[in-house]
Parts: sequence; structure tokens; C-alpha cells
Amino acid sequence: MRLIVAEDSTLLREGLIRLLGEEGHEVVAAVGTGVELLAAAEKHVPEVVVTDVRMPPTHTDEGLRAAMEIRARWPETGVLVLSQYVEKRYATELITSGGGRVGYLLKDRVAQVAEFLDALDRVGRGEAAFDPEVVRRLLARTTHPLTHLTAREREVLEKMAEGHTNASIAATLFVSQSAVEKHVNAIFDKLDLRDTTGYSRRVLAVLRYLGS
Repeated sequence: MRLIVAEDSTLLREGLIRLLGEEGHEVVAAVGTGVELLAAAEKHVPEVVVTDVRMPPTHTDEGLRAAMEIRARWPETGVLVLSQYVEKRYATELITSGGGRVGYLLKDRVAQVAEFLDALDRVGRGEAAFDPEVVRRLLARTTHPLTHLTAREREVLEKMAEGHTNASIAATLFVSQSAVEKHVNAIFDKLDLRDTTGYSRRVLAVLRYLGS
């Protein structure tokens, strides 16, 4: 894939460039600010942008805001956001932005190379990829109607929020795909998500739990 890496830490940025290059990806630009990221995206229109949330000059949300603008201006470009912490507002904003091609990982996950590369591939394929810890923290803040779900249904919903398909959930939880489909339908029923709204019940289920 053709990628842009946006990270103000020179050490991490260079590490990502080397890792991605060794995995056969082409890093067309590597930048250290949100402004530079937008300029590089306009010049190269990459397949995926890997960006930190906090970047200079204020080290608040420059990277995240640049990522959201990239999603708006170039919908075919995927965005994989890296963050030092679980920042609920930013994670929720990305999860609820819809349309796939988006991911949110804790930076610690980069050290687990296989998981990082899997998330990158999923975003590049147009899917979503959210860090399990991020999803767990977001779900933990809600109490209703989470209490109506069984433990297995909650596991399935967490995997849905991470961006997994039913087949992927089945493989991850070591159950059949038909079992996952039954759990998904039970989740829809318990959340009173009927198949007549014109919207994806899968997305609505995640949104309901995030309290959006």
C-alpha cells in the first residue's frame, strides 16, 4: 500500500517507516505536524494515512482533526489513528463517522507487529479496526441496555465495534458463523433494532452502546 506516516516523535516515525517498508508498503511521505499531513495527503492521495492524535504545535488533537478532514476530502483514503491513551471522545468520533476505512489503535499495539499490520490491512481493504482496549473502555461507560445481553452477546458486540465481520468474529471466538449470526440477531432484538429503519442495524447497535 501507498502510505503516509504522521508522527512527531522522530524515533517512532522512523521505526514505522522501516517496519512498513520491510513489509512491502511504500511510505510516500513522513511528516511531523497536522498541517504537513494535509499537504502531503493532497500531494500524494495515499491509500492509508497512519497518524498520531496529538501533534505540534499544541499537542492536543491536530492529528485527529487532520485525519477527519482527510476522510471528508478523500473518502477512498483510509485513516489509522494511533494514540498513547484511550481518548474516548476521539475514538467515538471515528467509530461513529461510518463508512469504514478507519481505525484507532493504542501506540502500544504497534509493538505487537502482527496486530498492527492486521489492523492496517483491514483499514486498507475498506474495513474498520479498533483496538480491543478502546472498545472495552467505551462500552464500560454504558450500563443500559448492556445489562440485557449475555456475556457471549457482549463479546460479539465488542468484536462488531472493533470492525470484525461475522466470519472474523467466528474465527476469533472459535464458534460457527451461524452461531455468531444468531447472537447478532439476538443483539438486534434486545436493542429493538428493527430491519425497517433504512440504516445498518450493525452500525446502530454499536452506536447504541456508545451512547451516541
